[in-house]
Amino acid sequence: MRHIPRKRFGQNFLIDQGIILEIINQIRPAREDRLIEIGPGLGALTRPLLARLDALQVIEIDRDIVTRLERDFADSKLIIHNADALKFDFAQAGEKLRIVGNLPYNISTPLLFHLAGFASYIQDMHFMLQQEVVDRMVAKPSTSEYGRLSLMLQYRYEMEQLLQVSAECFYPAPKVQSAVVSLRPRTHLLISPEHESLFADIVSAAFSQRRKTLKNTMGSYLGSCDYDCLQIDPGLRAENLSLENFSAITHYLTLRPR
Repeated sequence: MRHIPRKRFGQNFLIDQGIILEIINQIRPAREDRLIEIGPGLGALTRPLLARLDALQVIEIDRDIVTRLERDFADSKLIIHNADALKFDFAQAGEKLRIVGNLPYNISTPLLFHLAGFASYIQDMHFMLQQEVVDRMVAKPSTSEYGRLSLMLQYRYEMEQLLQVSAECFYPAPKVQSAVVSLRPRTHLLISPEHESLFADIVSAAFSQRRKTLKNTMGSYLGSCDYDCLQIDPGLRAENLSLENFSAITHYLTLRPR
């Protein structure tokens, strides 16, 4: 049965067998792994993963693809969740989750933020994403790619770009290049859970007007004496501050007398 890719679900199916093998080799699945694939599509990764696992869970929103998966993998240990990954409760799947997927580009950023809320349940993640998004995820301070997404993920995860993937490796071919990135939750967080919302607010405020200095964007949080205490130049822009700098600001504000 031929499946017509649906634009509203951002469907671009991976078809290059060489890239598929490289991704599997990077994941290195073990029989007992509790692995979840987001957006299995036509099964390009699903088949080789199942061959190496005792069981595999998949999350798929497209009912037509779910029907196809149920038919093609009827005799396998494939557990299918017909659900929206943006609303899926990953905590129900257990602990030490390994999550993989060729993520639809139109939901990749909100999905990464959704998954960040389940970091304590996750062992690692391997995703195919738009190259531009991966560049922002792993970006260093004082670069044009560095921003809110970089910080909000880097404080939770250690991340590494593994592979670059050309548009010709998909059907239909997207208009952008892709990359595979790995994410592993940090064992020690610089921000404690009770201060995460403050950290997020600070980062959001700092990058709200990217070209303006901290003195202009952080006025509701920091005054002149605060910058002196933190040893941070208020003439810098948000992109010049490291994760450690933003962590220090967060801790300072939680301790500063009100």
